[in-house]
Amino acid sequence: GAGGPMPSPRASGPCVVVVAGDQLFLVDAGANGPRNFARLGYPLGGIDAVFLTHFHSDHIDGLGELATLRWATGDDLTPLTVYGPEGVEGVIAGFNAAYAADVTYRNDHHGDLVAPLSAAGLAAVPFTTPPDGELATVFSEGGLTVEALRVDHAPVSPAVGYRFTYGGRTLLISGDTAQSDNIGRFAEGIDLLVHEALSPEIIGMMEDTAKSLGNEIMAKVMFDVPDYHASPREAAETARDAGVGHLLYYHVVPPIIVPGQETLWLNGAGEIFPNYTVGYDGVSFSLPANSSEIIQTRKGM
Repeated sequence: GAGGPMPSPRASGPCVVVVAGDQLFLVDAGANGPRNFARLGYPLGGIDAVFLTHFHSDHIDGLGELATLRWATGDDLTPLTVYGPEGVEGVIAGFNAAYAADVTYRNDHHGDLVAPLSAAGLAAVPFTTPPDGELATVFSEGGLTVEALRVDHAPVSPAVGYRFTYGGRTLLISGDTAQSDNIGRFAEGIDLLVHEALSPEIIGMMEDTAKSLGNEIMAKVMFDVPDYHASPREAAETARDAGVGHLLYYHVVPPIIVPGQETLWLNGAGEIFPNYTVGYDGVSFSLPANSSEIIQTRKGM
């Protein structure tokens, strides 16, 4: 999913698939992400773990569906592991409580062969958010290392991004953040930067429209949101200054729906850093091991 909280036919809630050898992970689980995951041909029963960047609703609202589909279509005997910064335990406990009745129904109906109680739900693995200038290794297995880094999404805290290293290649997923020196520091020389972005110009137009219609609530929301997101130009500056191989925009806000809107949304960001792709659901890249190739394998769904 390449979008944020606003509905869009081409941008579901934030959800990034990372494949490293025979390991399969998700970063965040926004609405409709699990269904897109299946539509792209990935095995729902084969998900090894989820990494949460923070606990805004649009990044977690697909977790219950994801856990249920994995449970009912795979052969794991343990719950789905969810890594996240401090506080993830409460989030996961809430999802498990909400789905407790459903788990009982499905086990009663299908039995342990299909729906073993030992594999139901989610299991939280918390970690402490590292300070600026430091990385925290949160996963290391099968040649893959996943490191968390602090990002700036205040007043939302904790909020992290993740850096994945495998086969001599590295990608960094920003999560939600304003422009961040810490991201630039740990994105230096990486292959692929997956960075969120919000267009302050279009959001400003939406604020003005809401005001003209007397919708004070929507106008206030549109006034508030730009201060804790990066603009496309700011993400491009980060990519340029860090010398990354390619920039993939995601958490695209507002959603790009009509022809010509992408140019307005970018607002000249391509002149700052030309090696970019605007994300839509299904956009995929391959980073062959121990090479410098960056191959776009899918342009959307």
